[in-house]
Amino acid sequence: MYPDVEVSASSDATLEEFARAVRANQQGLRTSLKPSYDFIVCGSGSSGSVVARRLAENPDATVLLLEAGGWDETAAVTDPLSWPANLGSERDWAFQTRPSPHLNGRSLLWSMGKVLGGGSSINVMIWSRGHKNDWDRFAAETGDAGWSYESVLGIYRRIEDWHGEPDVARRGVGGLVFVQPAPDPGPVAPAMLEGARSLGVPTFADQNGAMMEGEGGCALANLRIRDGKRLSVFRTYAYPYMDQPNLTVLTDALVTRVVFEGRRAVGVDVVLDGETRRFGAGCEVVLSLGAIHTPKVLMQFGVGDEEELGRFGIEVMQHLPGVGRNLQEHALLAGCVWEYEHPLAPCNNACEATLFWKSDPGLDAPDMQILQAEVALLSPEAAARLETPPPADGWSMLPGVVRPQSRGRLRLTGASPSDPLDIEAGILAEPADLRAMLACVELCREIGNSAALRPFAKREVIPGDLRGPALESFVRDAIVPYWHQTCTAKMGRDPMAVVDGALRVHGIESLRIADGSVLPRVTTGNTMAPCVVVGERAAAMIRESQAS
Repeated sequence: MYPDVEVSASSDATLEEFARAVRANQQGLRTSLKPSYDFIVCGSGSSGSVVARRLAENPDATVLLLEAGGWDETAAVTDPLSWPANLGSERDWAFQTRPSPHLNGRSLLWSMGKVLGGGSSINVMIWSRGHKNDWDRFAAETGDAGWSYESVLGIYRRIEDWHGEPDVARRGVGGLVFVQPAPDPGPVAPAMLEGARSLGVPTFADQNGAMMEGEGGCALANLRIRDGKRLSVFRTYAYPYMDQPNLTVLTDALVTRVVFEGRRAVGVDVVLDGETRRFGAGCEVVLSLGAIHTPKVLMQFGVGDEEELGRFGIEVMQHLPGVGRNLQEHALLAGCVWEYEHPLAPCNNACEATLFWKSDPGLDAPDMQILQAEVALLSPEAAARLETPPPADGWSMLPGVVRPQSRGRLRLTGASPSDPLDIEAGILAEPADLRAMLACVELCREIGNSAALRPFAKREVIPGDLRGPALESFVRDAIVPYWHQTCTAKMGRDPMAVVDGALRVHGIESLRIADGSVLPRVTTGNTMAPCVVVGERAAAMIRESQAS
């Protein structure tokens, strides 16, 4: 069972009894579906689960939460060390990107959660708030101070239950979201902090807080793990309300279309049990399908670039050229590996330490992130460069570029919901990103070969002392997805904006977007925590609009 599940305030049932109550309640709700609900939330990921929970806290509101994937009750989800088993599985949309000349002609498997909890059920469980400058920029682009760091910090403090070094100015306790630094980490993680410190990188007790208000630093990772179990956003937010009569959660429910009357969203079409069903929405429809499917659904019902839609005979409802553009993804490199001197078993999520730092001191925030992995992680192409197979017992330093200048794009291949998207990831398309990654690889090698980590390293396996074009070619071979796809329906006031600061789709009534696609720029670090903030803000603004 999940250790963080809170039962309803009216119930003192055990977790097992509560689980039975949830199953019985949801089975009853599924067999007696209503033709219309007050709110329909499409997608149960790190934003959608938050929106559904917050709206369902009003017992007079009926909420329908739709998830294309299935239930999350499997060890591959609950066991923190089993996250690799989800990649490419039935819990993964497993998108394939267009082959890229910037990656030596490779295409990438782009994973995104297709299960209750979305990405929070298959990710690496790291809680990264984003940098102060990220949020202040969002406030400037939207003209809404509610997106500023000061405002968002208040949300984080309210929702978090922080179990690390106290920081009353920045961290909250007693909230829904249990977060802690990696508990009882393996010895390689603190050694990374010592190695970073030896190179002049400051270390912190908290990877968020003060560390992400300035130049960066190195710390044990903030993890969403408790008592050895993953804490997904769905299990924290939506599941505790699933014994209530006003929250209906449908799995294996694929949203294919938003239904309109004029320019007002009034419902959705859903493929459920092999049949298309239509559900009405009395108040609002919320798209929380992620940065790939949200723009796809928008484009296929006529919201997007009119030239793009015209290629497939789609009638234009609202010309918004930014739909599907501005696609951003952090670049991650799987190819800096050391062989253990003495093998050590991985702990927690196997990624217990992280570093944020600048490739150029003149930048306003860190653009590099390094994760340490207590296993050997190599892209197939990087592994093929080795003369012998990768070591069975190894550890990795994973360089990442988290302020990418590169942009990708999503394009339709047809008007049918079953037609796949053409995904141009754009990773390393801009030379600045390649320069940042080269700098990050060098920093990884310096830390990995430092005196602090020498007791754990029999040898550096890869990349070794590559330089110039050889190192650039290696980087292009070793890039893998970070699974932080964002920004394809961004908020703002410029011609490429898709939603306003209140997350309402421009030119459309009763339709909001609440997921990572609304970010104008991908945040500095892992994206689960910012998506929770998007969900919290969306729900608050919806409730405010309904009350007025």
